Amino acid sequence: MTPAVSHVSKRAALYGRRHRMLCAAAATAAWAVVMSGTATAATITDPQAKQWYLDAMHAEEIWKTATGEGIKVAVIDSGVNASTPSLQGQVLKGHDFTGIDGEETDDYTGHGTSMAEIIAGTGQGGGLKGLAPGAKIIPYRVSDTDLQNEKKVNAFDIQQAIRAAADSDAQIINVSMGSEFYSSEERDAVEYAQSKGKLFFAAAGNTGDGPNKEEYPAAYPEAIAVTGSGLDGKVAKFSQHGNFVDIAAPGADIPSWCDENFKSYCDRNGTSHATAIASASAALIWSKHPEWTGNQVLRVMFESAGRGKGWKPGTVSNFLGHGIVRPGAHINRGLGKPGAPDVSPLTNEKVGGATSGSAASPAPSAPASSQAPEGKPGSDAAVAGSSEKAGADGGGTPWLVVGGAAAVVVVAGAAFAVARRRRSA
Repeated sequence: MTPAVSHVSKRAALYGRRHRMLCAAAATAAWAVVMSGTATAATITDPQAKQWYLDAMHAEEIWKTATGEGIKVAVIDSGVNASTPSLQGQVLKGHDFTGIDGEETDDYTGHGTSMAEIIAGTGQGGGLKGLAPGAKIIPYRVSDTDLQNEKKVNAFDIQQAIRAAADSDAQIINVSMGSEFYSSEERDAVEYAQSKGKLFFAAAGNTGDGPNKEEYPAAYPEAIAVTGSGLDGKVAKFSQHGNFVDIAAPGADIPSWCDENFKSYCDRNGTSHATAIASASAALIWSKHPEWTGNQVLRVMFESAGRGKGWKPGTVSNFLGHGIVRPGAHINRGLGKPGAPDVSPLTNEKVGGATSGSAASPAPSAPASSQAPEGKPGSDAAVAGSSEKAGADGGGTPWLVVGGAAAVVVVAGAAFAVARRRRSA
């Protein structure tokens, strides 16, 4: 859902920015054809059967060890309907920042509810199964472009929601929204969240095969920018790319609620979904190691991410970042070291350090790709294809075993920065 801008909203007038839900619907026909060969708005009668990424990631094996229990995820979005069968008992008290009538559980598009189910849905009633079904959701309702065009809204809702989430007991913040416009106030809020030890995941954007402009909050250095991949293990053509990208997750052909009526599910493409899956992956790892800091969880996510053969150690892709999320590679096989509790793998700076109860001991420092000076890109290279079969936890390169057949992984035309730190605006 990437609506066209018809006139300037209150937020845009104040900050020159407009936020969109980063979910591409069937109206974006070129993306739909590229990703699936068919339109993506058809109603789905069995949404769980379409959750291909759960099989690819071997979620059932992961859930034997970790489900996300004890972890809370703040979902800053269009609201979260706590009454869907899959979310009953999963949603905690949040807050509505839109400034219009309603509460944080009044989802005006269905988008926020979809993200919450992707993260922590129980699958009850045939609804979506969350990758981290033991986690809980704290909803924060904010406005998107369409709502801004229709009603007078709170111009400060995004930054207020981020700060509220930072002050809450949520460990993870999920923002599946974006804008092309930088805001110093919004960045300050994201930086504040990082200083509080939160992991802040944001969608990179859906115009990778078009303008491909950096979008915020994903492009702020303190945010974890998430791009989307498909069943074939390739970066999705719609997915934004650039040296701000940190990690990738499945974002193509993902079931979501069709609209705010919550009558049926539809296939969707978007980095929105990838962001929710990345947040759920973090919840799984954190629930296995509740004594870790966010820095340690993120470092393990980076080190255990799926990469194709030919991906040189210490390099970071402008398309997939550190690779495609593979929580099972750590949970089931122990890949990835937590490292220093008080050093961010995003910037290699001390921030969001260990709590007094942390029992984690520092491991080797962050990899070279996180330590490099800013603005020093290296040579570009393409990742060669791989026919290596994935391991029982979805390991291998970088996925995939679906229906018993090993998938070939090729990241076509992927550009790499040998020593890349995220760009400051």
